[in-house]
Amino acid sequence: MARLLLLDDDEALAGPLAQYLARFDFQLEAVTRPSEALKRLAAERFDALILDGMLPEMDGFEFCRRLRAGTDPWHAMPVLMLTARGDLTDRVVGLELGADDYLPKPFEPRELAARLQTVLRRLRLAPPASASSGRLCFEGLEIDTVRRIVIAGAQPVELTSTEYELLLMLAREPGRVLSRDEILNRLRGQEAELYTRAVDILISRLRRKLEPLEAVKTLRNAGYCFALPVWEGA
Repeated sequence: MARLLLLDDDEALAGPLAQYLARFDFQLEAVTRPSEALKRLAAERFDALILDGMLPEMDGFEFCRRLRAGTDPWHAMPVLMLTARGDLTDRVVGLELGADDYLPKPFEPRELAARLQTVLRRLRLAPPASASSGRLCFEGLEIDTVRRIVIAGAQPVELTSTEYELLLMLAREPGRVLSRDEILNRLRGQEAELYTRAVDILISRLRRKLEPLEAVKTLRNAGYCFALPVWEGA
């Protein structure tokens, strides 16, 4: 059973939501303040965080930023943000700060369950190994598909689960152009609503983390492709 931590100051939400998510083999624990969430994350293991955008002490966007910037064992855990509005600004900010997905309020519990299942499925299913080594090797970059580790210039690169899946998707087919819509649909494992800006944000985050490597190339009006040469010694 996957354990989820809900950080939302709406105390009335936790009970009914926990009861509903239990149908999908999720165990939901809830806190209402960021300070409480940090204590729970330090003391217990959770598989994903459901994070509201509007909170006391600090808003959910700042909490997500600090989470991703930290070095604690849970800093890369999947984060699904709940936004009070479904507007572009909230979505862009959440994704730029490292959230794996977003859902505007009010939301359907079934959609929340589906998105959580997709995020956790990406995290749990080890990608098929490349040849016999389980590694994808390029000039300046190595991806260990068994341990889900990325090494760039001999240094480990910390990626969120979504960033890792995006990199792996592109690296498995070097030179092939993937459109924004195709990337969205593959990442979510379902037909995604048209929101091409989300892909641009993920690509931008990935590029920053892989600098100075120019691993991802943009093809105007077409999409993105992986541009690093395969390491012949692999």
